[in-house]
Amino acid sequence: MVAPEAVDGTREPGISFGSWAFSFGPFSGRPWSFEDVCRFTADAGYDAIEINGFRPHPHDEDLDSDAACADLRRFVDDLGLGISAYAPDFTTVPPAEAPLESYLRRLDSVLAFCRRMGITAVRTDTVTGPDAVPPDQAEARFGQLVTAFAAGARRCADAGVTLLWEFEPGFWLNRPSQVVRLLTEVGEPNFRVLFDTAHAYTGAVAGARHGAAPELLDGGEVEYARRLAPWLGHLHLIDSDGSLHDDDTSNHLPFGTGGVDFAGVLDALGPAVAGLPWWTVDFCFCPTTEADAGPAVPYVRSLLDAVRSGQADEVARP
Repeated sequence: MVAPEAVDGTREPGISFGSWAFSFGPFSGRPWSFEDVCRFTADAGYDAIEINGFRPHPHDEDLDSDAACADLRRFVDDLGLGISAYAPDFTTVPPAEAPLESYLRRLDSVLAFCRRMGITAVRTDTVTGPDAVPPDQAEARFGQLVTAFAAGARRCADAGVTLLWEFEPGFWLNRPSQVVRLLTEVGEPNFRVLFDTAHAYTGAVAGARHGAAPELLDGGEVEYARRLAPWLGHLHLIDSDGSLHDDDTSNHLPFGTGGVDFAGVLDALGPAVAGLPWWTVDFCFCPTTEADAGPAVPYVRSLLDAVRSGQADEVARP
């Protein structure tokens, strides 16, 4: 196993907002434009936007020139926002199924967009559903996935971009032991985990979409955080009650309406969590995002301040 590189513990994370919150779930019928989401994000007091790469939000294949990206970057800059990461659409190239050349070609388009936009982190997932891999093909598919993610991580490293894997109930490899195994076997310092507090809760506490004999953790999402801390690369914060959106993946609930122990999670993730460039608030599938995303900012800032001062356990739930 190649040990992940340390995260800079001297940096102060900014607070970002995931633009997909106004595209998916209850907003999928009438998604907000990316420009409107950015304006909302700036007005609500966030420091950055995390770009949803699914249309109608910025898709790297639609913005494939320096001029187009310069206009978009200027718009974001003028609002005073940074860009915490890019979450592109890999659905045409599931890394455990597609030929490696096709996956890397898709990744090259993503990295060209990142270069033009000054983005240094890319989110990915396994794309494949949790029940889509026949048991007799599981090991071969796992090996293909390790090869694809390792090659992708090296290509991202050459471009100065971190490859972030987000595990979810709705995607293959969603049990804690599977998550640790994949991170270990990929073994690339530039391949890191995106720790989403809602997905951690549905995985460790509810055993969502684990199939028979769910793999629950005695310490819940806090224990999950402790196990994954060595690979931490990015953070998504939001509450959860263990329920699923459309029986697929985690519902993301306003802070204070679920069961996530945020202070415990942040403590378990260790000193590196305070050195991440950004903490992203993820309101995916939440119908009350417009009302609840603004009040989330001071709460997350209180968590950040408490972590920096070593007093995270003293922050009350909202």
